[in-house]
Amino acid sequence: MGIAEDIIIIIIAGLIAALVAHKMKLPPMVGYIVAGIFIGPFTGGVTVTHTHQIELLAEIGVALLLFSIGLDLSFKEIKEVRSVALIGTTIQLTLAVLFGYGIGRLAGLAWAPSLLLGGIVSLSSTMIVIKTLMSRGLMGTLSSKVMIGMLIVQDLAAVPMMIFIPRMNAMGESIAVIGLTLLKGAVVLVLIFVIGTRLIPFILKLVSRLNSSELFLLSVAALGLGVGYATYVAGLSFALGAFVTGMVLSESDYSHKALSDIIPLRDIFGLLFFTSIGMLIDPWFIIEHATTVLGLVGIIIVAKFVLFAAITRAFGYINVIPLAVGLGLSQVGEFSFVLARIGVSHDIMTKETYSIVLSASVVTMLLSPFLTMLTSPLYSLSSRVFKREKILTSNFPGGALSGHVIIAGGGRVGYTTASILHTLRRPFVIIEQDFHSFERSKQAGFPIIYGDASSESVLTAAHIQTSRLLLITIPSIMTSREIIGISFSINRSIHIVARGNNMAEVKELHAMNVQEVVQPEFEASLEMMRQAMLRLDIPALSIQKYTDDIRRLNYAPRPDDSRRLLDDLKKAPYLLEMEWFNIKPESPAAGKSIGDLKIRSATGATVVGIYRNNKLHPNPDFDFIFQPLDIVGIIGQCENRLKFEEMIDPDARHQHNTCEEPGGMS
Repeated sequence: MGIAEDIIIIIIAGLIAALVAHKMKLPPMVGYIVAGIFIGPFTGGVTVTHTHQIELLAEIGVALLLFSIGLDLSFKEIKEVRSVALIGTTIQLTLAVLFGYGIGRLAGLAWAPSLLLGGIVSLSSTMIVIKTLMSRGLMGTLSSKVMIGMLIVQDLAAVPMMIFIPRMNAMGESIAVIGLTLLKGAVVLVLIFVIGTRLIPFILKLVSRLNSSELFLLSVAALGLGVGYATYVAGLSFALGAFVTGMVLSESDYSHKALSDIIPLRDIFGLLFFTSIGMLIDPWFIIEHATTVLGLVGIIIVAKFVLFAAITRAFGYINVIPLAVGLGLSQVGEFSFVLARIGVSHDIMTKETYSIVLSASVVTMLLSPFLTMLTSPLYSLSSRVFKREKILTSNFPGGALSGHVIIAGGGRVGYTTASILHTLRRPFVIIEQDFHSFERSKQAGFPIIYGDASSESVLTAAHIQTSRLLLITIPSIMTSREIIGISFSINRSIHIVARGNNMAEVKELHAMNVQEVVQPEFEASLEMMRQAMLRLDIPALSIQKYTDDIRRLNYAPRPDDSRRLLDDLKKAPYLLEMEWFNIKPESPAAGKSIGDLKIRSATGATVVGIYRNNKLHPNPDFDFIFQPLDIVGIIGQCENRLKFEEMIDPDARHQHNTCEEPGGMS
């Protein structure tokens, strides 16, 4: 079967390795690389034979990978953290390249591979960081915004690196060659941006009018790969053109559809790319050079951690953020593999050095999710061991706080809760570590602490020891665990209301003695169901009973008199629901007054309004006389309203109206 047999082997091996990686909560690309090692030429057993042809196909995977990364770039992410993203990342890249260059020279490498090593270790993995943040529920935090902003700038910095690396060997001959290449690259990039921003959206607009998903996918792939091929013909990188095309397309109205359509194609060819990387790794070589590989891993992780943490701290980010950014970005990125492949193909780096660097890079990627998990425990430990940082507060009330509410998280939910408490004149304090959310609450005049709610020093500053109620609006279950543990260790009697992302988390939080847990998605589904049932003309009383039963079954609340009272009060508007009835011409009530009919004593219902001749008569007196075609508004419980309906329409008792048992529906 030739190369087709090799592709089948790669897909099957990649699937098995990806399943194992998923179980270990690692990105699939790590599994693909490991699969490539097992089916490569160095391990025996089932082996891919047409390695060179697979590497050629993998070039398409590289292009599609970078095309999708370009599509997903959002310059809005940089806007909020632009100082540390633009200036800080530039400093980080420069220092990291110099550091890698120094390591290479100390290891006896020439200047060119040493400089390439610096470029490789300077970049971090966008895909691994984003997937890790999403899996841990940390997207949207200030630390995640800093990381994503720095990653975007790193991805942009990879563009000149891809232009520069193929010409590094020519530097000894003539600096003019390098200058000409960079000038050519700049001209090509400007042309792509100038022409692409006008032409690409126009092409996709024409194709989208055809309402053909197949043609749209082909158009997107043709644009990404076609422009990449044009840059290759111009003497630049194939992957570079695809990446820049993705960046151009990311600012158009079709970016989201293009990204969603291209992802399956990207993933298949991406499998070939990462597997081909693994096939170049000789595991026996790694075993022989284990000390060198592990030593390089340790140097890379420690150096990048210190560098990222120091730069983040220097730009004014405090508390847990420098630690989170340092641990989160300490790995080597997917762009580094592209740079390494370019270096090997142009004889800048030997295969032996390539194997060592590649092996170390893969290990840093494997360790990255585990390092990120250390953020909270290490920060808690440092808060106890070292001197506490100065805590920034705003609008804080003077004197001691007691019986107040602490809101852990000042985002949308926390801010809305604070607004209500402020209106009710109830004392509260917000804890928030997103600086923009902090500024918003500060401008609103809310008492707020800038810091991490999982820090004992921050909770103490919020007077957790005298607080009556703690509301945890933060979506991360890991952070919630930390907050709950510290809060109960200081104040055993405090009541906690927390947020759970699923029913497993709800049960876990209840097991931690959290009094109430709210699951936002569940509550949203109940509200959508309630609105749908209203549009289906189901009585509001039945809807309320049904939703209460579902909520009670899912949350399984503990017996609590105050909660039961709150539930009963919440039901009151539905139990005393208002309903409108028509007075037919043949009705016994026509021509009689409210007093004559003795409505209140006979039915228990109350007439609250009568609509007649396009005019509403609210709260009519006892002598108000009903006329045919009047529309009468009645308030009362279900049984009362049914009795009134039978009074004005005797035939109603033989129809469908009944009052259901709790949980019933009509």
